Amino acid sequence: MSAIRLLVLGAVRQHGRAHGYQVRNDLEYWGAHEWSNAKPGSVYHALKQLAKQHLLLAHEVAPSTAGGPPRIEYEITGRGTEEYFALLRASLTSYGQRMDVLSAGIGFIVDLERAEAVSLLRERLKNLADWRSAVTGHYLPEGGPEQLGHIGEVMNFWVHSADAGAEWTRGLIARIEAGAYVFAGEGDAFVGVLAEGEENPYATG
Repeated sequence: MSAIRLLVLGAVRQHGRAHGYQVRNDLEYWGAHEWSNAKPGSVYHALKQLAKQHLLLAHEVAPSTAGGPPRIEYEITGRGTEEYFALLRASLTSYGQRMDVLSAGIGFIVDLERAEAVSLLRERLKNLADWRSAVTGHYLPEGGPEQLGHIGEVMNFWVHSADAGAEWTRGLIARIEAGAYVFAGEGDAFVGVLAEGEENPYATG
């Protein structure tokens, strides 16, 4: 699963309608260019590909006063919305998602209803536990990594990753159940995008 699809679909959806520079600017504002492959070229390529796949609708708007080509604005389609939520749910449940995919999912988690977010995170906990059990079927942490030579450090890393991931997930569940954040259907959502013309302190240029 690619984080860039989730990030771009989510960014366009938050605006309702957005041009490429707005999407790129939002992702840089979130720092996504540092922890994912959301570099400028990847963002513009993803926008074009998602439009070809009918997940985004491309609108040509008036060219600039300097005489440049028409600017393209993108709007998420019904199919695009379905894909967005499928990617979002998958990003929150699998123990095997890369850090950028999980980070993208957390960034959009409040687009779900609170109860569903908790349910997906509990599914993630189960998947982490199952993965840990599969690892410890071959490697016992109490015996230390040396029991398998230096290769034991790989399994030791996996076990520690599963434990840390589970601890973080339980903490997030607790915060959500205690009322943290505004989820879908609960009122005015947190505005995590820049307004038109607002300066981005993290822009790469």
